[in-house]
Amino acid sequence: MSAEGTLRTVPHSHEPRGTSGRWRVRVVWILLGVIAGYYLFICFGIAWQSRRDEAQPADAIIVFGAAEYSGHPSPVFRARLDHAITLYSRGMAPYLIITGGAGRDPQFSEGGVGRDYLATRGISDRHLIAETQGENTAESAERVAVIMRANDMRTCVVVSDPYHLYRIKKLMQRQGITTYASPRPFASRGLWFSVGRVMREAFSYLTQRVRPT
Repeated sequence: MSAEGTLRTVPHSHEPRGTSGRWRVRVVWILLGVIAGYYLFICFGIAWQSRRDEAQPADAIIVFGAAEYSGHPSPVFRARLDHAITLYSRGMAPYLIITGGAGRDPQFSEGGVGRDYLATRGISDRHLIAETQGENTAESAERVAVIMRANDMRTCVVVSDPYHLYRIKKLMQRQGITTYASPRPFASRGLWFSVGRVMREAFSYLTQRVRPT
């Protein structure tokens, strides 16, 4: 056969076997690192916010509900309400909004129980507003924002447990409400207890962010 008729094989360039697999593993590790970094960032924000009392004059004080037992606020809920009374007596806001739906109680709602408790402490009904339909923190924040806009309120002081305030503040700010956080008195139970609360709240915050609306 002549030189012109000789078949020549052109070498094919390709990635070494296993390179694509290593890239996939690397991408997975990068994604996990980004998620872990964001989670730690949220943990830091929660811990930082939990130590800050930003109480200042506003249009309303908002107390986020907690458990109630047959029409009576639980100790945690009562501590939040008592802190709101202190802020109200200091002239921080002319109105108090108490949030929380009925949950599993067919007769009472957290918002209604909180309003009644404050009324028994001498606060006039015309200064009390109850949000009684929210089933969770996010729903309560949305409903409170509707109430505030309807009453031409633009600023608020939110009251809850220290580690809960980061999430509440973000939710209210997304509703366009200028928000200041004031934690109820909370006795520290040690470093690891605090770390656990922060991590749990960070997980709740992240799951709430990715949950479809």
